[in-house]
Amino acid sequence: MSFKNKVALVTGASSGIGAAAAKLFSDEGARVVMVGRNEKKLSAVAARCNSPLVIRADVSKDDDARRIINETVKKFGQIDVLVNNVGVTINNGGLLADDMMSSYDAVMSINLRSCVHLTSLAAPYLIKTKGNIVNISSNAGIIAPIGPGLAAYYVSKAGMNHFTVCAAAELGVHGVRVNTVSPGPVRTDFFENAKSPIDFNDIRPMTLLNRVSEPEEMADLILYLASDKARGITGSNYLNDNGMTIKH
Repeated sequence: MSFKNKVALVTGASSGIGAAAAKLFSDEGARVVMVGRNEKKLSAVAARCNSPLVIRADVSKDDDARRIINETVKKFGQIDVLVNNVGVTINNGGLLADDMMSSYDAVMSINLRSCVHLTSLAAPYLIKTKGNIVNISSNAGIIAPIGPGLAAYYVSKAGMNHFTVCAAAELGVHGVRVNTVSPGPVRTDFFENAKSPIDFNDIRPMTLLNRVSEPEEMADLILYLASDKARGITGSNYLNDNGMTIKH
């Protein structure tokens, strides 16, 4: 799956799935744009890639979103692949919590609104290259929450799934494909960043295969969907969750 002379923009590239995807795109010859907020982590991942463009930015801020696209086009002159990977969760204690709406707004701003905005900004350039978009959702967009206080995250991922279908329908006539990857549990720093008491050892028995995926497994699927091997696939949601959804 050679991506030589292709430009792949990956948000949330400082760790986890985003980092694995950036590394794999680089290995396959792509010119990679890595976006994240943690400069130290971004630098560590960048050291494993081939001369990436590293952009420290907060995708939930409109000015930063515009800067991400502008710096990418200024540096490389094109965008071939957009991977909307960034995502957070905030466990606020549930619908009865006093800060429910502030937590909801924060999660939706990063998980869904930023995806819509970056897609809109990148679309004119993706049309020129007949490129494609891979949105990273979650099986949380399909199942009921595994605990209280997670409604905002689950709703954001359900929204991501349907936005993918909407974007695929609108951009398909221009030759741009849009697809979703929905992971189940993946061994990243997701729970750590969320300061969650949940541990991967708690999640593993919830899956049918009794395992937690590695980020590289998701990166393999992302690259497949972004490649010409998937040239007939658009508007699809690829569930990769070790059977957690059907067990749930």
